[in-house]
Amino acid sequence: RPERIHQLVIEGLPDKFPSLRTARSEQAPDGSDFRLLGTLEVRSDGVLLELGGPKQHALLALLLLQAGRAVSTDRLIDALWGEHPPRTAATSLQNFVSQLRKLLGPDLIVTKPPGYLIRIEPLQLDVNRAQSLFDEAKAAPVRERGAKLRKALALWRGPPLEEFGYEAFAQGEIARLEELRLSLLEERIDADIEGGEAQTLVGELEALVAEHPLRERFREQLMLALYRSGRQAEALDAFQQGRRALVDELGIDPSPRLQQLHAAILRQEIDLAPARAVPAQDHFEDVARTILEGRVVPVLGTDVADLTLRLAQRFGYPEDGARATLPSVAQYVAVMKGSGPLYDELHDLLDADLPPTPLHRFLASLPALLRERGLPPQVVVTTSYDTALEKAFEEADEAVEVVTYLAAGRNRGRFCHIAHDGTGTLIEEPNTYATELSLDRNTVILKLHGQVERTPAREWESFVVTEDDYIDYLAQTEIAAAVPVSLAARLRRSHFLFLGYTMADWNLRVILHRLWGDQPLSYHSWALQPEPKALEREFWHRRDVDVVELPFDEYAGILGSYLAAQSAGASA
Repeated sequence: RPERIHQLVIEGLPDKFPSLRTARSEQAPDGSDFRLLGTLEVRSDGVLLELGGPKQHALLALLLLQAGRAVSTDRLIDALWGEHPPRTAATSLQNFVSQLRKLLGPDLIVTKPPGYLIRIEPLQLDVNRAQSLFDEAKAAPVRERGAKLRKALALWRGPPLEEFGYEAFAQGEIARLEELRLSLLEERIDADIEGGEAQTLVGELEALVAEHPLRERFREQLMLALYRSGRQAEALDAFQQGRRALVDELGIDPSPRLQQLHAAILRQEIDLAPARAVPAQDHFEDVARTILEGRVVPVLGTDVADLTLRLAQRFGYPEDGARATLPSVAQYVAVMKGSGPLYDELHDLLDADLPPTPLHRFLASLPALLRERGLPPQVVVTTSYDTALEKAFEEADEAVEVVTYLAAGRNRGRFCHIAHDGTGTLIEEPNTYATELSLDRNTVILKLHGQVERTPAREWESFVVTEDDYIDYLAQTEIAAAVPVSLAARLRRSHFLFLGYTMADWNLRVILHRLWGDQPLSYHSWALQPEPKALEREFWHRRDVDVVELPFDEYAGILGSYLAAQSAGASA
C-alpha cells in the first residue's frame, strides 16, 4: 500500500535529488588511452606503446594538446626545432607523422591544411577525463562530489607533460594543467569539509599552505578546518601568517572573503558549523530497492540517556548521572541494592505507555509492501528493552512474534519465542526450532538484550543491562548458535540498516563482536548516525557500512517517498 508509506514523506525533500547523469568520464573508452598528466603515455587495450624518440614524443604531445583541431606545419616545426630549424625539418616532420601512424593506426593522424590533426574521442585523453569529472562533480551531492574529484586527481601520475618541462611550447599548458589540479584539490577539500571531515584535513592543508602561501583558498580552508576542529586560536594565527605573506610579497591585504572569515571566527558565528550532508539519490534508491526485495534487516537501538539518568537519581548514583553509561549505573544498583530492585525499577520505568515514534511506525508499514510483492514479512533486530516497536505493529494491524534473550536465571544464555497470541516457549533446540517460528507469515522481532514484559507474570522479562551482564553475554558461546537456525540463516543473507547506535554504545560493540567478530558484514549495509566522528566513520567503513547523517524521522520520510515511488512503479 504505497499510500501508507506516502503519509510519512516530508514535503519537498525528494526535490533535492535530481536525476544524476550516467558518468562515462571515469574511464577511457575501449581502445587507445592517451595520457599527458605525467610523462606522455599511450596505451592500447592496456598495453604501453613505445613511441620512438624525443621529437616523435613532442609531436604527439603537440597534436594531443590540440586534439580535433589542425596544427599548422609551421607551428609544429617551430615547436620541435625552435627559431633555426634544419633544412630537412619538413621532411623529418613527415617521417615522424608516418612513424606515429604505424604505431597508432593509419586513420588517427590526418593531414589537414595547414598541417595535421589527431582524431580521438574526447575521453580517450586523460586531460579531458579530468575536466569532465570536474564538471560532473559540480552538480553532484557532497559525497559523490568528493569521489569524482578524487578520481580526477588520481589521473595525475606526476607533473603534467613531465618530459617537456623545459620546452617553450609546453609552458602554457603545464601552467594550465597545474592550475586545474589545484582547483580540483580545492574543490575536493571543500567537499571533505562539507562532509564533516575537517579534523582529518588539517595536516594536508598545512602542507598546501606552506607550498602555496599566497593561494588564499587553501588558507581559507585551513582556517575553517582548524576552527571546526576546536582550534580557534590556531585558525586566527593562520590568518595573520597569510596577511604577513601577502603584505611582504605583494604589498596587498587579504581578500574581503578571507577577512570576512577571520571576523566570523573571531565572533564564533554558529553558521561556521558544517552543513549536514543529505545522502545522494542513489543511496535512497538502493536502500528502497533492497527493502522491497526483502533483504534488509533494520537493527534498532535506543536512546538510553533518560533511562540512565532516572536510574541514577532513583538510587543515588554517586557520580554525574548525565555523563554515566547505563551499564555502569545498573551495575552500581545491582551491587548496592540487588538485581531484584534493579529489575523492578526497570520494569516500572519501561512499562510506561510509551507511544511509538515515526520511525517505529515506518518500520511497521513495511510488511504490507512486502506482502504485495509476494515476499515474507521482515525481521527486525533490536537492543531496546521497551515495547514501543511492538505497539507500532499492533497499531498497523500487523502480527508480530518476538524472540528475546534471557540474561538471568536457569535459562540464562537461551532465547524465548513469544508467539503472536502471547504464548512463550523456551527455545531449547535452536537447530530444529523452525516450524514454530512463523518467518513466512509474521514479522519477527529479535530482542538481543531482553525485554520488559507486559504481562503480570513477567515470566520472560530479562535485561542485559549491567556491566556483569555484558561480560557474561560476551563469554557465552556464539550467539548465532542460540538463535533459531532459520532466523540465523535469514540474518546471514541480509543487508543491515543500523538505527540509533554510536561507537560508544555497549550494545553496538557487543552485537558486532558476537555476530561478526572483526569481519565485515555479509553484505553491504548502512548506519544512520548524525554527526559521526572521523574514528566512527572509519569504524563503520571497515565493516563495509555507509554512514548516513540524518535524524531518524527525516530519514524515514525521505526513504518512504522512494519506497512509495518504487512500489507504485512496480504495480503500474
